[in-house]
Amino acid sequence: MTGGPGGALGPPHVYAIPLTTRFRGITVREGLVIPGAAGWGEFCPFPEYDDGTAAPWLAGAVEAATLGWPAPLRDRVPVNVTVPVVGPERAHDLVAGSGCRTAKVKVADHPASLPEDLARLEAVRDALGPDGAVRIDVNGAWDVDHAAAVLPALDKAAGGLEYVEQPCPTVDDLAALRRRTSVPIAADEAIRRAPDPVAAVRSVTRRQAADVVVVKCAPLGGVRAALRVAEAAELPCVVSSALETSVGLAAQLALAGALPSLDHACGLGTVRLLTGDLVPAQASLVPADGFLPVPRTPPAPDAGLLDWWAQPEPDRVRWWVERLRRVARLLARPTTGI
Repeated sequence: MTGGPGGALGPPHVYAIPLTTRFRGITVREGLVIPGAAGWGEFCPFPEYDDGTAAPWLAGAVEAATLGWPAPLRDRVPVNVTVPVVGPERAHDLVAGSGCRTAKVKVADHPASLPEDLARLEAVRDALGPDGAVRIDVNGAWDVDHAAAVLPALDKAAGGLEYVEQPCPTVDDLAALRRRTSVPIAADEAIRRAPDPVAAVRSVTRRQAADVVVVKCAPLGGVRAALRVAEAAELPCVVSSALETSVGLAAQLALAGALPSLDHACGLGTVRLLTGDLVPAQASLVPADGFLPVPRTPPAPDAGLLDWWAQPEPDRVRWWVERLRRVARLLARPTTGI
């Protein structure tokens, strides 16, 4: 596979790493990593994504492997601990052992989840103490009326929410909800899943539909493309991961490191959600005291770990390699030797 102006890419390595807890409906994280002249890129769009949705993920992987990233403006970034849909005791332990002062809590896992969500938030607040920040992620699961009805209880259980991320699906919904709640709103899917994310984020800003914008370099097409979205936002930005290994997470950190300003902790403490990593333990991007370093270059996977976490099912290896070929063709990048 050729990577455009940065040169050729090497053969892909397909991985499968189990998660510590079910997250986003999956128990195993799959993807592939690709070497290039500048380092390694990671291509790991979720299996249900179509090729068009996956194309920016490949563009970001090619950027990392062939071009590298812009110079950082900071050496480290504050991160939040991510709390999946788990019971209150497990939620408490995750936060207490994280070293982070901000927690992002998944809620709205099913229509009747409110009592579970309240208990999880109370446990998270207890673990953080009164001074920590708590945010929730809804992934667009509510309509406006339901969001307006449940947010006061969730805000109270959390001891005050920093913000609610993507409570409703559309920009119209977010704008309507923002007029009905005092809880700050962050926009995520409404921007990155739009056909034109720059136009979408300008619409969010113009319509005062959010207080914060979440940016992720993988689904936006890489660090440089995500920086263009952040610039168009004219709002505080939070960088969040796409549940990558440290290879892909390094690109998210490069994005956070290159933002002109960074007012909130970023959702990048997610390697702990995996049972393993592709880089050696000393290079694994696990937060220390609530911070992660900003890498200058993509970290290289360890050959032994690539073998250890290699996708064990030949049919899945073929599926990922064929997916890579299709998406590469969609990006008009000729493929050879994959």
